[in-house]
Amino acid sequence: QVQLVESGGGLVQAGGSLRLSCVASGRTFSTYAMGWFRQAPGKEREFVAAFSWSGLSTMYGDSVKGRFAISRDNTKNTVYLQMNILKPEDTAVYYCAARGAPDTYYSPLSYNFWGQGTQVTVSS
Repeated sequence: QVQLVESGGGLVQAGGSLRLSCVASGRTFSTYAMGWFRQAPGKEREFVAAFSWSGLSTMYGDSVKGRFAISRDNTKNTVYLQMNILKPEDTAVYYCAARGAPDTYYSPLSYNFWGQGTQVTVSS
């Protein structure tokens, strides 16, 4: 089992920045590929960013490319999502997730463990 706890969400004006954190506990953090997803009210869960299975590459959803960056610190069992140039359409609950196999990184179905989510609200 892996337990994931997100933090860092909040209210920010358009154009601003936030950094989300996700702390993992339980089984060896470094053996999992990590990702971030988001879900706005009435919408499906959307892929935001993830590490490849090797950990050497990062991938991003089209709507956040060039604005968001995923990173991790294995010494702290933590993965981060730096969000810049935020837009009102980025408003959603953001979830951290752990993938235990080299499956499709952009599909929520590939992830075995999820955090409880943290709300990000971007005002115009």
